[in-house]
Amino acid sequence: MPDLKNVLLGRPRDIWDPKIFHRISLVAFLAWVGLGADGLSSSSYGPEQAFLALGSHKYLCVYLAIMMAATVFIISYAYSRIIEAFPNGGGGYLVATKLLGDWAGLTSGAALLVDYVLTISVSIASGVAAIWSLLPPRMHHMQLVVDVLVLVLLVLLNLRGVKESVQFLSPIFFLFLITHVILIGGGLFEGARHVPELHREVTQGTRADLAAMGLVPLLLLFFRAYSLGGGTYTGIEAVSNGLPMMREPRVETGKKTMVLVAVSLAFTAGGILLCYLLLSVFPQHGKTMNAALAEAFVAGLHFGSTWPGRIFVILVLISEALLLFVASQSGFLAGPRIMANMAVDSWFPHRFSALSERLTMQNGVLLMGFAALATLVYTRGRVETLVIMYSINVFLTFSLAQLGMIRYWMEARRRHEHWKRHVPIHVVGFLLCAGILLVTIFEKFTEGGWVTLAITGLLVLFCSRVRRHYRQVAGTMAELDEILANIPGHPTVEPRELNPSAPTAVLLVSGYNGLGIHSLLSLLRVFPNHFANVVFVAVGVLDSANFKGAEETAALNAKTEEDLKKYVDLARRLGMAATIRFALDTEVVSAAEKLCRDVHKEFPRAIVFASKLIFRRETAFQGMLHNETAYAIQRRLQFSGLQTIVLPLRVGSL
Repeated sequence: MPDLKNVLLGRPRDIWDPKIFHRISLVAFLAWVGLGADGLSSSSYGPEQAFLALGSHKYLCVYLAIMMAATVFIISYAYSRIIEAFPNGGGGYLVATKLLGDWAGLTSGAALLVDYVLTISVSIASGVAAIWSLLPPRMHHMQLVVDVLVLVLLVLLNLRGVKESVQFLSPIFFLFLITHVILIGGGLFEGARHVPELHREVTQGTRADLAAMGLVPLLLLFFRAYSLGGGTYTGIEAVSNGLPMMREPRVETGKKTMVLVAVSLAFTAGGILLCYLLLSVFPQHGKTMNAALAEAFVAGLHFGSTWPGRIFVILVLISEALLLFVASQSGFLAGPRIMANMAVDSWFPHRFSALSERLTMQNGVLLMGFAALATLVYTRGRVETLVIMYSINVFLTFSLAQLGMIRYWMEARRRHEHWKRHVPIHVVGFLLCAGILLVTIFEKFTEGGWVTLAITGLLVLFCSRVRRHYRQVAGTMAELDEILANIPGHPTVEPRELNPSAPTAVLLVSGYNGLGIHSLLSLLRVFPNHFANVVFVAVGVLDSANFKGAEETAALNAKTEEDLKKYVDLARRLGMAATIRFALDTEVVSAAEKLCRDVHKEFPRAIVFASKLIFRRETAFQGMLHNETAYAIQRRLQFSGLQTIVLPLRVGSL
């Protein structure tokens, strides 16, 4: 009977497969599907929010559509420059960290994490709302249940791996493109006969409002609607964040993906806004604006009451809903990658940089799923509330990224003769993004905006505490390294021969450091003159920081072997026979268990030793930051018949 885990998540990846990076990476087209779907699907709620904010001044849609399309291209071009400057990915988090400092990076990273959780939530809620536009009002109480079921399905899909999830969802992406090209293109063509009337309406409306309101109030009204439609631009960041998962050459792949995202989003968002105006679409209870638009389009063709017209409306809304589910992919793809980058920098628990046996950031995917579930339950799946919460953090990150790039080009002006060409685009991008951020906070602070700011602030405080703890532990371990790095021993002329039948200590280590040396000395002190052999066992951990290509994997393999040979040299100077065993893997416990069982077959009288940091006051917080690897290995080996001892190491006064 096949293993249920393999059925649901697929078989483990072979990290030594020479084609593994090719197989799990995305070409520009698939990256457009997986990451660009977030931006494209935002046309389902971004233009709607902007249109509704105009109130009775609907003629401003013409200016708004032009401004919206221009903003898409400005932000996309700015992020293309970020891709060139930071080819290993990281997006707004890395830009803010490198160019504005650690705290700006932390703020950007925390905002991005909350943003990607909300990406998942708002995409799922909007998708289900689109489908519910086809159903009678009496079924609306079931929306939240369906939201949760869709979320669970997407979590399982993403645990299988990046490429599998994207390929599975590709047909949905194309169905959306085809139906919406027909809807927007047909709507613009159908409304073209009203262009003279529209021109008169725009001209007269502008003159009338200027006379009645004045220029400044009219501009404020326009900019308010423009800002509240900021959800339209939210998916652009995901391309630069997801750069590490793209096919080589990554920079070119990323830039091609960005072009695809910009063109498709500008056409869709701007086109939908114009169609609202041209086809005289108005809000209807229980229906999204795009549902009303599709019905108005087929009614204008006199197909509204026929089965072809009804089928087209159903296809538009279902493709829209399904694409929104695809859009949640950017949260599952880029969110855990930001989390992993922050874990590598010690802002987040280190375990979140780990890869699963399917080479996905499993811990990150699960955490994103749980957080999205909490968000859906808290808001009851209300799209309007989620969009407000969503937009704030997006533009906080956008603003920091553009500010960082302004500084980058100003500092690089002596090295790059074309710096003057790039600075203006980032200045304009910063002014637009900061303006949208401030207006959204001011207008919607009491309607959900404060929740986003509060959660982001709490996450910043949590991350700062995590790093402070890791730095305290690192300082203590550095002192231990310095004390034990050059311990004396007596050199032997010839290495002692291994005796497989003699008592053997199997010592699990991770790199050549004070912890490993302390463990070796501890077992010699506790068991004096007992062990004739010592076998040093290590697992080189492939995580998001080093799983970038075959060269990095080979370098990790060489580094792991080099560190173990230092232990062998130390053991021989202490008068013991020694050897090494090691492997590369994404998961320490199972790999260490296999290595120890293999060693036990060769050395039947072996006892396994593992080290565990202990603290004066054990807390749940410390347990979260320092995994229980030693105890997990001990439990597995004990049930396999291998005696295992955990050696405690006190961490200073912590």
